Amino acid sequence: MKKSLRDKLQQLIYLIINPIVKGLIKIGFTPNTVTLVGFLLNIGVVIIFVTGVEEGNRGDLSYVGWAGALTLFAGLFDMLDGQVARLGNMGSRFGAFFDSVLDRYSEMVLFLGICYYLVGHHYFLSSLAAFVAMIGSMMVSYTRARAEGLGIECKGGLMQRPERIVVISLSAIACGVTAHFIGGDYKLFVPGIPFHIFETISIFTFPLFIMAVMTNITAIGRMRDAKKALDKQDQVTRVIRGAATTVKVLLVAAVILPAMAFTTGEPNFPVPNEPRQLFYIQRTPNSNTIVYDLNVKDGKLDADEPVNVYWIRYADGGEKKPLNFIQRKFAYGIKVKDLGQGKYELHSVAYTKKDLYLMKPTGQSDYHVYAKIGNSMAVLDRIYIEIDGGTFWHPNVLYIELKGKDMATGKEVKEQIKP
Repeated sequence: MKKSLRDKLQQLIYLIINPIVKGLIKIGFTPNTVTLVGFLLNIGVVIIFVTGVEEGNRGDLSYVGWAGALTLFAGLFDMLDGQVARLGNMGSRFGAFFDSVLDRYSEMVLFLGICYYLVGHHYFLSSLAAFVAMIGSMMVSYTRARAEGLGIECKGGLMQRPERIVVISLSAIACGVTAHFIGGDYKLFVPGIPFHIFETISIFTFPLFIMAVMTNITAIGRMRDAKKALDKQDQVTRVIRGAATTVKVLLVAAVILPAMAFTTGEPNFPVPNEPRQLFYIQRTPNSNTIVYDLNVKDGKLDADEPVNVYWIRYADGGEKKPLNFIQRKFAYGIKVKDLGQGKYELHSVAYTKKDLYLMKPTGQSDYHVYAKIGNSMAVLDRIYIEIDGGTFWHPNVLYIELKGKDMATGKEVKEQIKP
């Protein structure tokens, strides 16, 4: 899968901070220690904001600038703890849990300090925006955590935690620096408008208004994405359960399947039997076969590319060869969508109307590819394509035949599709 711009920037930052990480590992820092330091630094941010109310005045925005600088420094530790765990080989499930919990505490105490400062200096509308931004920030984190608890990935959106920290810290720093040059009480009036349209604190508060909107849009967007993924999972589960347990379906299949007419004049091709074979495709022109097998690396299924596709060229002595670019992109390749919980939706790049599912049934340890063949949910074994002339780009396909085993009865089932 292609990396997003965000992932590329993250890798660049890791490249810069890795020397620091290695230094922390040498002096004995653990990931949990780094996480705790980051949280304590955010407590320091709150102290700066509180001090700005108790000892500063409304026009003294230097406190905002220093709080922004410390927020940015504390945010660095959010990245350091994960790298310390990876490079120091000190990762643990509790460490991940501890990091997640303290991240939430850090963000909430940060917004506590911001709200206290804005209320204390009578920026009531801005303090309301900060509070709404805090709600949105918590919901962005919660929607991801809840979705992952249900077995689906939910990381989308424009206002994730790193972006929020950068927006708050840089706007606060910019506000403090600007106040040093133009003053903290600067106001911009436009003739004909009875109120000022800008003041120095706006450099800090206007991004909070944007964040209040964007965080909640991100949370709602994640809810929509989660709904689509969960509905898809539920649909797959219902189909499988229905095929395995509904007697009515079995009776219909028993009546219809014997009456189906299948072409029997197809060539007698060799049958592949590879160690991790899922299913295979054969076509009229020759015995060369396309095999789809489970892509396992280091004993684990490759989540990015769970299916490996290649030729067995029986017409050329049984040589195995990968698909070329055109075959992979336009003919025999597949598109994969991760549905979560070890389930994947597969579609042929050449024929997208048939849904295939790669998964392990409950109580079983082996992956299979499942498809609805006729009126049954079946384990797909073979696809046969009957071709009568045409060209490479536009072959004259007479029919596509799917063959597999009924999940409920174990009997062989077939279906012919007219493309």
